[in-house]
Amino acid sequence: MPKAEAEPKKSSTDVEPTGSWDLVAEQREFVAERCGRFLRVRLLLPHSVLSTSACNGGLRRDLNVLINHQSCEGKAHQERYDWIRSLGREGYHAYVCAQAGVEPHRAAVLGTAANMRYASVKQVGDRESRVTAIVTAGVQNNATAAGDPARWREQDDRWEKIPSTAGTINTILLINRPLRDSALVQAAMVLTEAKSSALWQLGVGSLYSREVATGTGTDQFCIAAADDGRPPSSSASTHVQLGQWIGVAVREAILEALRWQNGLEPSLTRSVFHALRRYGLQEEAFFDEARSLLTAEQLELLRNNPHAVFFEPTAAAAAYALAAVLDRSRYGVLPPACVGEALRDQGACLAAAIAAQPARWPELRAQLPEPDPERPAAFVAAAICLGWAQKWKPS
Repeated sequence: MPKAEAEPKKSSTDVEPTGSWDLVAEQREFVAERCGRFLRVRLLLPHSVLSTSACNGGLRRDLNVLINHQSCEGKAHQERYDWIRSLGREGYHAYVCAQAGVEPHRAAVLGTAANMRYASVKQVGDRESRVTAIVTAGVQNNATAAGDPARWREQDDRWEKIPSTAGTINTILLINRPLRDSALVQAAMVLTEAKSSALWQLGVGSLYSREVATGTGTDQFCIAAADDGRPPSSSASTHVQLGQWIGVAVREAILEALRWQNGLEPSLTRSVFHALRRYGLQEEAFFDEARSLLTAEQLELLRNNPHAVFFEPTAAAAAYALAAVLDRSRYGVLPPACVGEALRDQGACLAAAIAAQPARWPELRAQLPEPDPERPAAFVAAAICLGWAQKWKPS
């Protein structure tokens, strides 16, 4: 990257924070405030801070502010990206801190495309021990699972390929008591597990593989534990109450942040497309497939009433069951010889649910085509169309 400028120039797309900072959360140990694209946490006591901040990251004990900010728009904000990159890591860090009114050498900074007004705050604990999670989250364009094929790599301090990504889960976790360094690392582990748990609850699929997402490729965090003179806690694992509280606060904050940023909430994930998107079932492709499976009248009726089909509760249940069969097949849990039969069973459940005729399950099963585990979307489309064609068919 180019050498950082001493006083970075402003981008034509920048907006300075104006007006007063609005209170987001306040405790004896910190004050969290928001202004425009910036959210800052001022630490009122000394803290041990573990963070992914590009500058001042790692384990530090000399920081007094944590910043999360919207650094760009989610897609195709190339001018902004080029400008940030021109400043270099240190230059952009200094510029963000100047906008937020803090000293750059005392701050950890997180960046995202998410709106700071969608930040979620969750507090769990009691008078002696308390954790506060402040989260912004988006997963629509960057959800990934650990072990997915990578999209870039760093070599000799240069990136060979940097894609445009629009999803990030940023977590600021504040703990009102001292932790040993090892317990801070445990807190990071529990935070990560809680994030994956939230994505699993919502059935968020990776955009790069057929796995359920465990995060995004640009997730960041800051964990700050107050050094208030008490003996440091030795553990933050899920076996102790502090670890439990970390898990609850982070998971619930991520779930709420995703509801605000992406409109992701449980009832809206009750969709055959949401359940099977990671296996190739996309709405546009489905309707292309449906043209050869339905009459013109049936297809037009389906287009006019998609919610009645794609969000039908028992149809969604069958779609998730189909995804589970495909998952267990890939993982070697189910013998290959039984996978086609299991898919056919769940496909019949899907067709019967859409037809609203559960008693015709055997008949509908017999009419389904042979499923191809390598092309599950085509089989699912056939099951949906079979059920829809039968729903209003005269007896």
